[in-house]
Amino acid sequence: MSEHVNSRPALNAWDVTLTAGQVDAQARAVAGWIRELFPGGPLPVAVYARNSGRAMIASLAVVLSGASLVPLNAHLSAADLRDMLADAGVGLVFAGPTQLPTLLGAVEGLPERPRVVTWGAQDDGPCESLERIITLGLPLPEAQVRVSAPTLFSSGTTGRPKRVIMPPMLFPDGADIPHFLEWCRERRFTEFGPHLVAGPLYHSGPQQAIWILAVGHRVFVPRAFDPAQVLDLIEREKIATTLMVPTHFIRLLKERETAAREYDVSSIRQVTQTGAGCPEHVKRAMIDWWGPVFLETYGGTETGGLCFITSEEWLRRPNSVGRPLPRYRAFAVDDAGTELPAGQVGQLYFEDRTGRGIRYEGTPDLTARAHLRPGTFTLGEIGKVDPEGYVYITDRDADKVVSGGVNLYPAEAERILATHPAVADAAAFGVPDPEMGEQLRAAVVLKDGALATADELIDYCRAKLSTLKAPRSVLFTDDLGRGPMGKISRRELKQRFGEVSAWGR
Repeated sequence: MSEHVNSRPALNAWDVTLTAGQVDAQARAVAGWIRELFPGGPLPVAVYARNSGRAMIASLAVVLSGASLVPLNAHLSAADLRDMLADAGVGLVFAGPTQLPTLLGAVEGLPERPRVVTWGAQDDGPCESLERIITLGLPLPEAQVRVSAPTLFSSGTTGRPKRVIMPPMLFPDGADIPHFLEWCRERRFTEFGPHLVAGPLYHSGPQQAIWILAVGHRVFVPRAFDPAQVLDLIEREKIATTLMVPTHFIRLLKERETAAREYDVSSIRQVTQTGAGCPEHVKRAMIDWWGPVFLETYGGTETGGLCFITSEEWLRRPNSVGRPLPRYRAFAVDDAGTELPAGQVGQLYFEDRTGRGIRYEGTPDLTARAHLRPGTFTLGEIGKVDPEGYVYITDRDADKVVSGGVNLYPAEAERILATHPAVADAAAFGVPDPEMGEQLRAAVVLKDGALATADELIDYCRAKLSTLKAPRSVLFTDDLGRGPMGKISRRELKQRFGEVSAWGR
């Protein structure tokens, strides 16, 4: 990467600013230390930290060492963290200072305690200092290294997180370092200008920033997603690309409504949209504001992107997630597993023309259950495929509510509630019902200063859906507890609101 050494910073993070040459030197020094730590071959190495420049250096170093990078959710409990470290066989953890206490509590319960490295503090007992490791300047035997695909955990919103290896379309597993760096240069975001990290780096989408930083591309890493600061950064640094989820869009639009001035966002060339489904009115507002720069992708941790749709396509087919990549064929099936005609709703499956399908590590039963036949898999979504091959997601099968023998899908009610002028956010979920088995309940966040009653919202849904599909009860809250990628845990909503009395009929 010596050709990228210059005086202009490549890594522009809230905690550290480094040129491309400094990024290269520091990452290689840490990678060399990892190689010496594991002379028999690197064990998987975890990074358990919030977004920062140091976390990016640590992540890149792990990949350059040949170890499998295990990015872990910075908000995990000690118990969940302990389970994931053991499941992945982690031998070393890079931990941010704020995550360190939780990590130290988690590793104490492990029979094979991993080494721990942190930063921003002196060596302290069981921990080692990232800064000190960098100053050692240990060489990286590049000729001996073959990069290993990262080990990822699903979000766990519908059950216990599942361990997967990043699929081939997302990472060149087994490549030597020169070929890995060539692959990094070909990433989509390197075609444009500076890149903004908006989402958490422990998710596979935002991790693209690590790969483009590896080849000296300019990357900006704010401490947190503050909409006013993000808009100012886009304007000041001429940000060209980023990856965002609908929650980011909602917060940006809200900031625009109250801002004292209009921000210049004309430098934006491409925004990859992922995560949870986006309300139609929110996406339309973002396209009106930023232009047709949004490339929406649908997929999972275990697959990467399966479908893509441009802004222009989406405006012609609102709420579609696009057509599958050429290697996949999408179709829906009925409860018996029979393929349905185009336009009919059923469980969505993707036929992988390469025959690979998806794999959940260490759980062959889960892998088998995800497949209709070898190479043909589901992510648990309900939806349809139109005659032109465009895919529409209507709900998750695991979220299905059975009320009086009728299958109800929460996303249908959520989409209607999102169009009510008083509603800022909404989520629907099943709660016990003594007569019907389950009933559909909605938790609603109202817009600032807006008023609405539960009966009003229920009638609104009934008018646009049907009495059967509308929520039977509604309650109001200030926060739905969306995760960093905008997803809702219905399991947590049931725990929070399942026993709470609600207005309804």
